[in-house]
Amino acid sequence: MSLAMGTLFLGCGVPKSQLDAKALEAENLRRQYGDESEKAKALDSKVAQLSADLETAQKERAKSEEALAASESRRQELQKKVAELSALNESLAQSKEKLEKARAELEKKSEQYESLAQSLKDEIKTGKIELSELKGRMVVKMKDKILFSSGSVKINPEGQAALVKVAEALKDVPGKIVRVEGHTDDVPTDSKGPFPSNWELSTTRALAVVKLLQEKGVPAERLSAVGYGEFHPMASNRTPQGKSQNRRIEIVLAPEDQAPGAKTNSASR
Repeated sequence: MSLAMGTLFLGCGVPKSQLDAKALEAENLRRQYGDESEKAKALDSKVAQLSADLETAQKERAKSEEALAASESRRQELQKKVAELSALNESLAQSKEKLEKARAELEKKSEQYESLAQSLKDEIKTGKIELSELKGRMVVKMKDKILFSSGSVKINPEGQAALVKVAEALKDVPGKIVRVEGHTDDVPTDSKGPFPSNWELSTTRALAVVKLLQEKGVPAERLSAVGYGEFHPMASNRTPQGKSQNRRIEIVLAPEDQAPGAKTNSASR
C-alpha cells in the first residue's frame, strides 16, 4: 500500500523528500506541543502551589497581627495596672506619712496633758481644778467660788494661789494659745451696778484671770479673754448644784493655728 501511496503522491507531482520533511516537521511540532503542554501543566501546578502558600502565609500573617494586637492590648493593660499600683503606693505612702504625723502629734499632746496634769495634781486632787481634753484642746476648769466672791471680779487669795500654779504649768506647754473663758449662771446682775448683765461680769472676770497669768509669766501674745455670760451652761440652772457648775472659769489651750489672725498671717508670709 505504501508503494501505492508513494505512487499516488508521486502521481500528484509532490517529491517524496519534501513529504518526508513535512512529516518530520509535523512530528517535531507535535513533540514541541507535548513538551509545552507538560510545561504548562507544571506551571499551573506551581501557580496553584504558590497560591496555596500565599493563602497560608496570609493566614499566618493575620494570626500574627491578631497575636500582636492582643499582645499590645495586654501591654497597655499592664501599663495601666502599673500606673494604678504606682498611684496606690503613692497614696499609701502619703497616708502612712499622715498617720505617722498624727501619731507623733497625739503623743505630743498626750505628753503635754500628762505634764500639765502632773503640775496641777494637788489642785486636781483637792477639786479646785478639773482637767480635760477634747478635740485637741486641753481645758483647765475652775469654779468661780475658788476665784471670786459672789458678785466680785477681784481674785481672792485662794484663787490667786491656784492660778500661780496654773501659770507655771502653762509656761511648760509651748505652741498653745491660752483662751480664758468666763461663764455665769442665769441669775441677772443688778442693772444699776457696775455690771449691767452677765456679759460684762463674765468678761471682766476672764480679763482679771488673763492679767494675773500675764503677771506670772505667760506671754501676752498667747493670751485672750472672752465672756459667755449664762449662754454656755454645763448643767441646768434650775437647781443650786447646776447653777454652781455653770459659774466657772475655763482656761482653754488650743493649737496656735487657731489663734485669731493665724491663717491670715500664715498666708501673708
